[in-house]
Amino acid sequence: MKNFIIYASLLLCFLVSKVSAQETVKVSKEETTFEFRVKLIANKIEAITKEEKSALKAEIESVNKELEAGTITKEQADEKKLKFAEIRSKNIETRVGQAQEELKELVNQKVDGKIKDNREHFGIHFNWVNKNDSIRKSKGERRTTSQFVFAAGVNNLVTDKAVAHSDYRYWGSHFYEWGFTSNTRLFKNDNLLHLKYGMSVMYNNLRPTDNRLFVVNGNQTNLETSAVNLKDSRFRNVYLTVPLHLEFDFTKSKDKDGKKIFRTHESVRFGIGGYAGVRVKSKQKTKYELNGNDFSIKEKGDFNANDFIYGVSTYIGYKETSIYLKYDLNPLFKDNAIKQNNISLGVRFDLN
Repeated sequence: MKNFIIYASLLLCFLVSKVSAQETVKVSKEETTFEFRVKLIANKIEAITKEEKSALKAEIESVNKELEAGTITKEQADEKKLKFAEIRSKNIETRVGQAQEELKELVNQKVDGKIKDNREHFGIHFNWVNKNDSIRKSKGERRTTSQFVFAAGVNNLVTDKAVAHSDYRYWGSHFYEWGFTSNTRLFKNDNLLHLKYGMSVMYNNLRPTDNRLFVVNGNQTNLETSAVNLKDSRFRNVYLTVPLHLEFDFTKSKDKDGKKIFRTHESVRFGIGGYAGVRVKSKQKTKYELNGNDFSIKEKGDFNANDFIYGVSTYIGYKETSIYLKYDLNPLFKDNAIKQNNISLGVRFDLN
């Protein structure tokens, strides 16, 4: 019921902002299916973050009032603030994680061809248009636009400059990334070069082969064979990153009333750049059966993983969809004898 209310509210806001009662609209078939649904989930993620941050701000202000009134000590106030921050952080992680699963399922449906590109997909007919051409024109002339970015694909480690004969499952190891970017056209009268920058959350997952899991031995983190038969073994690292790309957008400019109109994401695009960020957390999850009972173990810690991440990335595609490649220049583990660097390949969606 709660998710229904969220979706209904977002849909209502979308209709109010986009629909004019006396005008007709033209909306692409893709927008009423895949892209439209992704935008709803993106709005949901943004709403969750704002809601939890607003609640945390109110809680901290309440604690400050207690401190000013002398009903609690500074140590007690700090303890309360930390507790509230942990609760809100956990709420964001859980609620955004649910939205991330929705995105994952949506992408899987798109790849499997289960999402039909027709207007009857939602059981209603859309006949929308922007309120007037001047709004579209104004949007097209903006030097800076913003996008919601979602990417997903396979993930692995490069060992001795190769991914062949990996210790990790090729299709079972995967990555997800979501975030928001700004896209600034660098030249006033030319649409080719853009600077793309923003913030993303990256989830890099590894699934070891041959019934193995990660074990910390001092400053070394090694793969070791499990004493029990594992149903699943997964190691996840989560990062908060700042990506920066130089983007070449081959969308042609259009002339209207003697003036050039520039659009983005309507033709072939190519981006090259990199990213830098911090590790938010590391977690290993194992599942196994013992004496007829199912067990699921979650281990949290640093696992000797690097606290910082930096790397290079590139993408090439058409309109909103691109093939996306990223490679960490620093190794996953700080002091392991064998250096292994994370590499990811997948599909990326940049949605205006």
